Amino acid sequence: MIQFDRFQLDNGLKVLVHQDFTTPIVAINVLYDVGARDENPSKTGFAHLFEHLMFGGSINIPRYDGPLERAGGENNAFTSNDITSYYVTLPRPNIETALWLESDRMLDLAFSKKSLRVQRNVVMEEFRQTHLNQPYGDAWLLLRPLAYRTHPYRWATIGADIQHIASATMPDVKDFYKRFYHPGNAILTVAGPVETEEIHILCRKWFGNIPVGPPNVRQLPHEAPQTEARHLEVAREVPHHAIYKAWHMPGRFDANYKVADIVSDLLSAGDSSRLFVELVKKQQLFSDIEAYISGSIDPGLIVVTGKLINGVTLQEAETAIESELSKLRKQPISERELQKVKNRFESMTLFSEMKVLEKTLNLSYYELLGDATMINTEVQKYQQINAGQVRAFAQQTFVPTNCSTLHYKARNNHES
Repeated sequence: MIQFDRFQLDNGLKVLVHQDFTTPIVAINVLYDVGARDENPSKTGFAHLFEHLMFGGSINIPRYDGPLERAGGENNAFTSNDITSYYVTLPRPNIETALWLESDRMLDLAFSKKSLRVQRNVVMEEFRQTHLNQPYGDAWLLLRPLAYRTHPYRWATIGADIQHIASATMPDVKDFYKRFYHPGNAILTVAGPVETEEIHILCRKWFGNIPVGPPNVRQLPHEAPQTEARHLEVAREVPHHAIYKAWHMPGRFDANYKVADIVSDLLSAGDSSRLFVELVKKQQLFSDIEAYISGSIDPGLIVVTGKLINGVTLQEAETAIESELSKLRKQPISERELQKVKNRFESMTLFSEMKVLEKTLNLSYYELLGDATMINTEVQKYQQINAGQVRAFAQQTFVPTNCSTLHYKARNNHES
């Protein structure tokens, strides 16, 4: 059971405090309720660009990392289609350094032409290295717009087009900052050997005078149900054929979200999972294969991806995957197999709760979803999933009309 206190400042900043006196380290997470889904379709990649810009210096602190390093701290950040999260770990006596740094860049980020130029180039180079020049790197740039036609999940966090970042202007980034980077759109979580009243005092001191920003009112387009199978085939300079199959699944607030998570683990979590045992070890059709969910707040995707062994055709791979999914649809799974997957989820969850940083990240996220106390009920909810729910999900989800398939062919591999 993770216990925490909660309070809110007058400017809308939500603050969670978790006491953990087993460590000398304090972890601080600032989660902003903004991700790639909030971007203009013609100006994508801005949420990720801001992850970089926020380290480019604020009005009073030209270099974010300098004071933090001197305080013995470490930091990082990540962006998804739904959120942007900044986190710090540092020794307990230096906690105020982190709060000072986070408040200053929330209050007044330095928008210099040099910083924008530098970070824009950094993000563009990342785009090239991870998505354009890396084998299979553009797969999700292709699969997302194949699966989504209207919802902004149709582009990746890095952006839909590298030119959107190349053409980002100062007014563009300033507008994005004003809309999303303010107390009312943020959740601050502190975990470690701290007292709530002390954190309350420090938060009022460093964040209390930051002005209230505009409300974040989302009006995202709804993705209509997919009613026909979608296919795309490309050829690239890669060593092996690969296959990517994506089916639409419910979002975070639907009860079947957890069922989908269980199904993905049944298929590919570990060396004893169904796809690995049957298609990698026994039939030797794939060198590797995995199933996972996109983990998004709005309705997302459950995905199967794999790289084929040389000599195996894409049609053989398709048939083999379909055979395994057919078993899920037609045959009830054993209680032992299901319990093994649920126990795996429980052990991974409990292990993550031993880490003070993980607790700050998870508390912030569950608070964004509506109530951080949900962190204490997730394992129980997963344990309640039964074989009938798994089979019903498979029957409803793994149908051809709900599937988008990308055949990623090795250009010099003559097998079809």
